[in-house]
Amino acid sequence: MLKKITACLDMVGCPNRCKHCWLKITPNGKLAAKDLKYVANAFRPFAEILEVTGTYREEDYSDNYKEVWTLSTELSDIKQPHFENISYWRAVRDDEYISWLYSLGVRAAQLTIFGNEDTTDYFVGRKGAFKEILQTIALLIQNKIAPRIQTFIYKSNIAQLQYIQQLIEKLDLEDRCRSFDKSFAFFLHQGSCEGENAQFYDVWITPDDIEKIPRKLVNYTEKYFGVTDIREILGEAEQNLCHQLLADTSTRNIVEDSPVFYIDKNFDVYPNFTTPSTPWLLGNLKTNGAEYIVKNYINNATLAQQTLLTVPLNEMVRRHGNLNSQRLFCVDDYKNFLLTKELHHGIH
Repeated sequence: MLKKITACLDMVGCPNRCKHCWLKITPNGKLAAKDLKYVANAFRPFAEILEVTGTYREEDYSDNYKEVWTLSTELSDIKQPHFENISYWRAVRDDEYISWLYSLGVRAAQLTIFGNEDTTDYFVGRKGAFKEILQTIALLIQNKIAPRIQTFIYKSNIAQLQYIQQLIEKLDLEDRCRSFDKSFAFFLHQGSCEGENAQFYDVWITPDDIEKIPRKLVNYTEKYFGVTDIREILGEAEQNLCHQLLADTSTRNIVEDSPVFYIDKNFDVYPNFTTPSTPWLLGNLKTNGAEYIVKNYINNATLAQQTLLTVPLNEMVRRHGNLNSQRLFCVDDYKNFLLTKELHHGIH
């Protein structure tokens, strides 16, 4: 028996088709309350503490989002506060949504922009997304919830950062949040190069791009992460990481006593470690059952887990590292990037 299981069921998917999504774009489902109950009942015998949620993509996308929240709370032995990732799709279509978030204790909410309207709509994969984000910012402030803005940066949108700084100033977000005793926050990063985001490897930022980031956005980012140098967030050049990791003979075991499981609309189950994909498939809840899935997880039975356990990191670097690349990666993200390459290499 595991100490705790967090079971996340992708009941309805997501309204967006974000080009940076580490989960990858998959078809939306339409699961019901009975399906969430089924998941809870299936995993309950294998955890001392069970936590259940009806999503791992867009928060509150389902039309019955209040019912799903209440049900997940009832089915869980403990329930975490509502995530600060919220649905701006829902916010502009439901007059009760933002006040409902406030009633749950949400006091800050994160939204992602990539630049101006055209740029943001392109990355979100949906026309009108940028306008909805601006509407949601206004609604949040009206309800005394501080907006927090996240930006993913690439060579292809780094010139948009000046626009983002000007937008923050135009909307007067610092003073407006301060008026109800909250702080406005902004941060930027490149994310992990996995899932949909891997398509941007060719336009991944390099050290020369750092000087193109407006100083105010650098300050915001350093403050948000509690660092004194933004390079701690943006990482090191791939070339340098390769040289460092060529001496690393370690392997990894991701098994822990409080795992998070992602369950898609077809009831396929994956550990929450990196992009859900075939090498990580623990089994199908309907076909194989929860005991089979938990045993596979604990015994490192998936191809991905076996690869992590048996292939030293330096071997992955030798096969897949780019010693000529100046692309910036945080070391853990780069290790997962190499792992994905190794798995793809092994399958093919």
